[in-house]
Amino acid sequence: MKNTLLIFQFFVLVLLNACTNNETDSIQHMNKIHLQSKDHHSYAKPNEARIKHLRLNMEVSFDEKVLKSTATYQIEKSPSAKEIIFDTKDLEIKAVYVNDSIEIKSYSLKGKDEILGQALHIPLDTTTKTIKIEYETSPNAEALQWLNEKQTASGKPFLFTQSQAILCRSWIPIQDSPSIKFTYEAQVKVPEGFLALMSAENPQAIDTTGVYSFNMPYKIPAYLMALSVGDLDFHKYDSICGVYAEPPTMEKAKNELEDLDKMVAAASKLYGKYKWGRFDVLMLPPSFPFGGMENPMLTFATPTILAGDKSLTSLIAHELAHSWSGNLVTNATWDDFWLNEGFTVYFEYRIMEAIYGKEYANMLALISKRELEQEVKEMMADGKEEDTKLKLNLKGRNPDEGLTSIAYDKGYFFLKRLEELAGREHFDQFLANYFDENAFQTMTTEGFITYTQQYLFAKNNIEEPDNLFDDWVYGVGLPDDMPQIESGLFKNVESTLEKWLVQKDNDLLPDSAWSTHEWLHFLHEMPDSIGVDEMRLLDAKKNFTTSGNSEIKTEWMLLGIKHNYKPIYPELERFLINTGRRKFLMPLYQTLLESENINKDYILRIYEQARSNYHYVSYNSIDNLLGYQPQK
Repeated sequence: MKNTLLIFQFFVLVLLNACTNNETDSIQHMNKIHLQSKDHHSYAKPNEARIKHLRLNMEVSFDEKVLKSTATYQIEKSPSAKEIIFDTKDLEIKAVYVNDSIEIKSYSLKGKDEILGQALHIPLDTTTKTIKIEYETSPNAEALQWLNEKQTASGKPFLFTQSQAILCRSWIPIQDSPSIKFTYEAQVKVPEGFLALMSAENPQAIDTTGVYSFNMPYKIPAYLMALSVGDLDFHKYDSICGVYAEPPTMEKAKNELEDLDKMVAAASKLYGKYKWGRFDVLMLPPSFPFGGMENPMLTFATPTILAGDKSLTSLIAHELAHSWSGNLVTNATWDDFWLNEGFTVYFEYRIMEAIYGKEYANMLALISKRELEQEVKEMMADGKEEDTKLKLNLKGRNPDEGLTSIAYDKGYFFLKRLEELAGREHFDQFLANYFDENAFQTMTTEGFITYTQQYLFAKNNIEEPDNLFDDWVYGVGLPDDMPQIESGLFKNVESTLEKWLVQKDNDLLPDSAWSTHEWLHFLHEMPDSIGVDEMRLLDAKKNFTTSGNSEIKTEWMLLGIKHNYKPIYPELERFLINTGRRKFLMPLYQTLLESENINKDYILRIYEQARSNYHYVSYNSIDNLLGYQPQK
């Protein structure tokens, strides 16, 4: 039954792809993915009417903490369409026009869902070509983070957006589904002395007029809409790569990211030409909630990767890889999120292998495997078995709940398993074709399975193992055929740790030869039997408590909380207050909660100081974890 269904889906996919070649009837076929999978995180009905192009005119007010905007949309619609539906959240809609100048009063905002916001219904007739909406954002818009002078390196205010997963609707009325792609242009006015940047073709210097123009000529989904405004400098590496940063951060940032051009070259050699024109990186203030965000042409990155030795720049390789997996071929819904992230982790490790060698990539993969196994264990124990499947069911839930190691690391190991079955040469060709043939399109999990069966297994006469997709995609937990990865460097770390635990001799530890990943493995493998004396001894040698490497610092502080190593607590408080990256915050707060030595009042005292420095993406998760109710 499964194979019959997949064959049927394949022929439907082929027919629909053929139809989309005829642009005159594109509205009938432009959203073929929606015929297979409804996006329950958007009110939009793209098979009836959808955005084709967006033109923004926006003014940024730091004083009021709002964006005052006019958004004009070119739309395409079916002949029978009576309305177009936009996603909004906490926007003040001031006026709506059709065909640029005809104001209408018959639009309506319907419902008010805590997660989805409100649906903006705008009536259409046969003459409607454009929609124009005048609106203003809320000072508390979830996508926007307004930083004051004390929260930045430059001592000047700063603004950045985070639209993924469904937060774009809080700063632009939009059809906020990853399956709906559009081009855009924008004019943004900012205060004098500030530089504005977007996920588009960008300026490289501050304009004294404070007015900036942007163009994104390639189709993108709403979650890749991005804006940042601040006191920023630009450093150029080559014809397509550069880095933006606040002046006090620039020297460190430009040295750390000097291999950008090598990364782009390695990625392009693997899976085809880089199609986005430029690949620049914006180094944001510490409150940014993610490691990075793959906004096309301008990756947003956390300063927590600035370790001084390039040891954490695999994160940049990850965001670069999104230029193919995610930005180019996009998950149709957030239930298919692994199609973005699993592919990107696989691609990231291949980029790092090409630049730094296979052993380096294996260390990254083994760290991923360890984190994956731990998270799966916790999820199974918490009754979240369904969320350990690659194909998720997030209906009625915040799609951020899918941001787990399942999408990233289980997705990676599934693709690694496909590589094992097909051989690297066949698999590389398959992926190159996949990205090229589906460029600027969206993909469902079911569509990918069908594509894989046809163009990886059948085309290369490779036998598909029984239950491969059932076990990996639709099965809970981790399959029995997980790829096995070894690292000689990690084995050496384990041998050193074993000797050190017996002899307690710091001379056994290397002064500088180990990479970040080796030290992370050393700390993670530390047995529960160690105590404060062993931690004090290690700290005397390596100064882990005051480490400038955020990955090592976090692992060390987790160890310190578990063993009540008191010297970490002042530094822990500083780190929690000044760092907004959710990857670090969640395990630290969780471990504090679980500690028998920590009073919850202590945790809440820190959190109340820190919360204003966090983006909505971070504080929303931590509020839930701590049961914290902010004062209205």
